[in-house]
Order: sequence, then C-alpha cells, then structure tokens
Amino acid sequence: MKKAFLQLHIAVFLAGFTGILGRLITLNEGMIVWYRLLITAITMWILFGAMKKLKKIPFREIFKICAVGFIASMHWVTFYGAIKYSNVSVALVCFSAIGFFTAILEPLVLRKRINGMDLLLGVITILGIYVIFRFDTHYKTGIIIGVISALLAALFPIYNRQILKTVNVETMLAWQQTGGLVILSVILPFYLHYFPVESFLPGKWDLIWLLVLAWLCSVLAFQLQGNALKRLSAFTVNLTYNLEPVYGIILAFIIYKENQLLSIYFYYGFAIIAFALILHIVLVVKEERKLKKNGVVGLS
Repeated sequence: MKKAFLQLHIAVFLAGFTGILGRLITLNEGMIVWYRLLITAITMWILFGAMKKLKKIPFREIFKICAVGFIASMHWVTFYGAIKYSNVSVALVCFSAIGFFTAILEPLVLRKRINGMDLLLGVITILGIYVIFRFDTHYKTGIIIGVISALLAALFPIYNRQILKTVNVETMLAWQQTGGLVILSVILPFYLHYFPVESFLPGKWDLIWLLVLAWLCSVLAFQLQGNALKRLSAFTVNLTYNLEPVYGIILAFIIYKENQLLSIYFYYGFAIIAFALILHIVLVVKEERKLKKNGVVGLS
C-alpha cells in the first residue's frame, strides 16, 4: 500500500512539473505540444505494442478518440500559452477552474442533474481567479488563456470516461496522442503564420526537456497512476490529483522565485481557491465515509 501511495504522489508531482518544463523550453506553445505528442505517440505505440496492450477497435471509435485527443492537445497549447503570457503560478491557478467547468459540462454531456455543491465550489474558485485578474492587470492575457485551458481540460476526461467503457486505456491513449498529433499538424502552419517562431527545431537542451516532458510527465506518469489504481481506489487517486497545482506552484516558487514577482492579490485569490479545494476535500471524504457506513460502493 505504501508503494502505491508513493507511485501515485510521484505521478501527481510529475503532472505538476509540466508547468516548470513549459517555461523552461524556449519553443512556443504550439511547437512544445507538437513535439510532446510526437515523442509520446511513438513511445506509446512501441511500448504498449511490446506489452501487447493495443487492441483493434472500429474506425468510429478511432475517430471519437482522435477528436478527444485534439481537445487534449488544445488544452496543452493553451496551458503552455498561459505560462508564456504570464507565469507558471498564474497558469496553474487558472487550471483550478477545471472544477467549475466540470460541474457545468459533465451534467450537460452526460445528461444528469447538476451538483449544486460542486457548482458552488467552482464559483468560489472563479472568484479567486477574478481577484487576480482584476488587480494583477499585467497577467490578464495569460489568465484568459489559462481559463480557456481549464475549460478544455474539463471536457476531455468526461469523454474519456465514456470511451473507456468499451476501449482499454492503452489503446485509447495511443490513438489519442496520435489523433492530437495529426490534427495539430494540419492546423499548426496556420497557427505559426499568426504566431511566428524563429526556429522550428529544438536546441539540445530543449530536446532534453521535451524528452523529460514526454517520457516522464506523460508515459511514466500514466504507468505510475495505473499501478497505483491497482492498489488504491479511484476515489483516492482523484482526490490526490487535487495537489497537482499545489506541487506546481511550490516548484515555481523554488526554481523560478515567482513568489517575488507576484502581488498580494495573487495570494488573496489563491487563498480563496485553496479554501474551495479544502472544503471540497472535506465534503468528498465525508460523503465517502457515509457511503461506506451504509454499505454502498465508494465514490469513483
């Protein structure tokens, strides 16, 4: 059990580390995601193929998975764009808005009733982001892009849960990365026309960090999460992933000294978001205990 917890927290830490790499890599956001998808897709096809985890699926399923992969790729483009236009800490704070968008979009997509408490906590999170947006005016562009990133991040897990009912996770991930890569390759020339770059090729250190991003923060993180899920409940895994922005912001403070660049209003906004996060954890834990007491299967 301790090994599973360790694996899970390493996976969450690696997820938080992606923000650090987004600032470290000098390529623009579009090129970062293109190379990340390229390396990750090739690695997954080779690795999962060798593990005999890839299954044949109908073309209709492949099309759906590729479409979701494009949504995921646009989330990454806007996430790294938010970092480029502001900083890691602001981008990760905006990522917290995923709860608000999930509370609205999941009931709409799955045609179920909106959870009033989830929506309320999401609104509190948006209030925290608004405080930063209102008073840290030089981060406005980054905040807007970051909120769009959170909207996209809320969408693709909803569709993934539907896909995983009929497709195993390795097959889904391999096709998802491939679909995102192919569609992004089609639109990237138009993107670069409006957002030109000096170089399309990564330098030595950019390539090293791209390999870290793809192999450690994508492929390895997935493997660690999968191993943890064999021993831990999905409830525990989902709850632990709430620490992702916290890990990322702490790393940004340590590595880039971003705490010296942020105004007091960032901390006011972050405190509001942290309150919503803590309250959400408390409520979910209480609900889990209540279900267990009544002999009902726990939350997923």
